[in-house]
Amino acid sequence: MSNYLIRRTITAIITLFAISFVVFGVLELAPGDPTSALPETIRPEVRQMIREAMGLDKPFLVKYTLWLRQFFYIEPVMLVQNALGTQILDPDTTVRLSSWGSRGTPVFDLIAERVPQTIWVVGLAYIMAILIAIPLGVISAVKQYSFVDQIGTVFSVLGYSVPTFFTGLLFIIIFSVKLKWFPSIYNTNLVVNDWASFVLQMKQVIMPVTVLGFFQAAALARFTRSSMLDNIPMDYVRTVRAKGFRERYIIIRHILRNSLIPVITLIALGIPTIFGGAIITEQIFRINGLGALLISAIQVNDIPLIQTVVFIFAFLIVLFNLVADVIYGILDPRISYS
Repeated sequence: MSNYLIRRTITAIITLFAISFVVFGVLELAPGDPTSALPETIRPEVRQMIREAMGLDKPFLVKYTLWLRQFFYIEPVMLVQNALGTQILDPDTTVRLSSWGSRGTPVFDLIAERVPQTIWVVGLAYIMAILIAIPLGVISAVKQYSFVDQIGTVFSVLGYSVPTFFTGLLFIIIFSVKLKWFPSIYNTNLVVNDWASFVLQMKQVIMPVTVLGFFQAAALARFTRSSMLDNIPMDYVRTVRAKGFRERYIIIRHILRNSLIPVITLIALGIPTIFGGAIITEQIFRINGLGALLISAIQVNDIPLIQTVVFIFAFLIVLFNLVADVIYGILDPRISYS
């Protein structure tokens, strides 16, 4: 197991470096110039000085090497310094990975401000999706063609077919405009310090969490049902039943455990996906999270910020691929890591 983890970790690191090269190269070749947004009254020599200060005049490989150093060394060290209160690098002389907009604010500082909002919404949505989807998929498979199965099928088809931007707008029209139950705009600056503010926080988080969770739960429920139906007629299930075990024990201990192996893949790979889906949802409910940050960076052609956010999404995909592979061995002892 340890040898497998070492091999997979090395592979993941190589993959991340390859992804970083592609992301940096594609965005570097993209049309646009950050100095184009400056006033036309600025003289050409001043504009050239600004370009040199941004490092735009350097060769591609030099810029990529500097970006790697900033991303994988300087920024992690600065995070450790801020967390532990120690000083490894001088913050006054160290050149950090800075945004071309936001008055040159370090990219990681901007992301750190937005991450809690995104994780709060995305995390709650995904937990809700898993808690709904797996029991619904199990019951639908065990009671195949029953009324519960029909309801689960309708839920899955609707949830997976209807895009989140339509569901979000529908929720706003019904629950905010018509019924006035929940606020349509998410207040990122809300501080929870008493019961009233906690209730307000719960009210404003219900709609975005439900929109994201509904979409993810639909896919997970359908996939869980399909996986359960594949395992129910297997020989090992008939053998366990012949031994006289209770049906609930057979379903949970044997059928569900084996059925969860492909479901784990979908859950693990769905975490980065739901971050991508949150981009649309954050725009609908005006949540100042990573999605809103990425959209604003694209609008002003803020290449360092776009590169960082896109690479973080890629890092999450590689990371949760590795997590899924490890969980396989826990759920299924037949899987060998030799």
